[in-house]
Amino acid sequence: MASPPPLEEFAYELRIPRERIAVLIGPKGETKRALEAETKSKIEIDSEEGEVRISGEDALLLYLAREIVRAIGRGFNPDVARLLLRQDYAFEIIPVQEFARNANDIERLRGRVIGEGGKSRRTIEDLTDVQLCVFGKTVGLIGPAESLPDARRAVESLLSGSPHAHVYRYLEKRKKERRLQL
Repeated sequence: MASPPPLEEFAYELRIPRERIAVLIGPKGETKRALEAETKSKIEIDSEEGEVRISGEDALLLYLAREIVRAIGRGFNPDVARLLLRQDYAFEIIPVQEFARNANDIERLRGRVIGEGGKSRRTIEDLTDVQLCVFGKTVGLIGPAESLPDARRAVESLLSGSPHAHVYRYLEKRKKERRLQL
C-alpha cells in the first residue's frame, strides 16, 4: 500500500513594527499560541528585526493568520484582529501619506480621522460597525465586508478635507439604506 503524498506547506514572511512584537506574542505567549491554534499554523518571530514567518498546510487559514498578524502590526488589539476569523469580516489599510501634501500634513490628517477626544473615530465605528485604528501613517479598518466600503469612503473623505458633518450625514443615510435592505 502506497503512503499518502506529503502535505504541501505554505508560508508567509512579513515585517511588523518592533514595538508591536510584544502585542503579537501576548502575556506569556498566550496571544501567539491562541492564534496558532485557531489558524492551525506555526508562527516564528524574530524580535530583533520585527520579522514574522507564518507556515501551515491550510492555505485559507494561513492567509487569515497573515491578515491577523498584519492587523496587529498596524495597531489593532489582538481581540479585534481575531474578528477576521469570521467569514464575513475583512481588513483594509488606508495610507494617510497619499492624502498629505507634506510631512507635517500627516499629523493633521490623523487628527481629522481621530477627532477631538476620539469622537470622529467613534462616530464612524458606531455608524458602520467597522473598527478603526490610526497607527503611524495608516488607518486600518476591520469589519463586516458589506460595511467596509462605507467606512473607507468616510475616512478617505475626511482625509480629503470634507467637513465632518457631511461625512456623518452620508454614513447615517447609508446605515438607513442597509437596514431597509434587510
